[in-house]
Amino acid sequence: MAYILGIESSCDDTSAAVLKNTQVLSNIIASQEVHKKYGGVVPELASRAHQQHIVPVVSQALHIAGVEVKDLSAIAFTRGPGLLGSLLVGTSFAKGLSLSARIPLIEVNHLTGHVLSHFIDDPKSAKPQFPFLCLLVSGGHTQIIKVKAPLVFEMLGQTIDDAVGEAFDKGAKLLGLEYPGGPHIDALSREGNPRLFSFARPRVKDLNFSFSGVKTSFLYFLQDRQAKDSEFIVKNKTHLAAGLQQTLIEILLEKVILAVKKTGLRRVALAGGVSANSGLRNRMIMEAEKRNWQVFIPPLRFTTDNAAMIAITGYYKWLEGDFTGLEVTPVTRMYL
Repeated sequence: MAYILGIESSCDDTSAAVLKNTQVLSNIIASQEVHKKYGGVVPELASRAHQQHIVPVVSQALHIAGVEVKDLSAIAFTRGPGLLGSLLVGTSFAKGLSLSARIPLIEVNHLTGHVLSHFIDDPKSAKPQFPFLCLLVSGGHTQIIKVKAPLVFEMLGQTIDDAVGEAFDKGAKLLGLEYPGGPHIDALSREGNPRLFSFARPRVKDLNFSFSGVKTSFLYFLQDRQAKDSEFIVKNKTHLAAGLQQTLIEILLEKVILAVKKTGLRRVALAGGVSANSGLRNRMIMEAEKRNWQVFIPPLRFTTDNAAMIAITGYYKWLEGDFTGLEVTPVTRMYL
């Protein structure tokens, strides 16, 4: 039996969680509201907020879990990818606690955490059998991965420019919506007609993605229509949101369908922050029923950045004795 403390600080959420093997005992997240007025995450402000939050968040996670530091089997922390200043806070805290309490340290790839969130115990969610396909979608990454074992991945395709989450956020900003824009686009889309307006769908070879063309198409379309009617966005905001979301989802699903055909795997999982999008979740379920797939949708609380996904990855690395030395430093880019 293992008690794993997970620490996540890759961007603008400070999170700590305690897992007993694969069971969540606590999962605390402190979000940063300061970035909304800037329309995006300000790295310097994010790192300062992490410094304020890290001690109380970890303390609360241990308290709720009913676990003392001396009971921990290992401390898992996000090494990357992410913002360097933010990662430094989590990494430094984990190293200090590891050294002072003589507890093994485990570095975690943030992306691995998103994928393995499917293996956190949850009564309403089934765990996929290996191997399976995973569509990992977030603000910084868009990838299709073949997951062969808990820590064995094969990259099948990824974005060659922007991530789908960035396309959601940039589109939302053009519509005058607050950051983060993805949830606002999702909410407005439920009231709009997704077929009223259409936008460019870039053609990219094999299983790779491209979203920069969608953003450009959306921008030029709005500029053209506003030149004729200054109130165009206000009058059509729900339809514009629905059209943008429909376009982005269709790009994603086209590649997932191709990946299933290429690999023969019919077990498909969603992961990452954009997997919280209701349109994408519903479309995945529809495609699964239509094409006889098994689809695995993560609980909403494990879609965005959280320490439980870091702790579950730490647990699997603990099983293999894959520990980290105190010389470890955070990195802004990491690959699966």
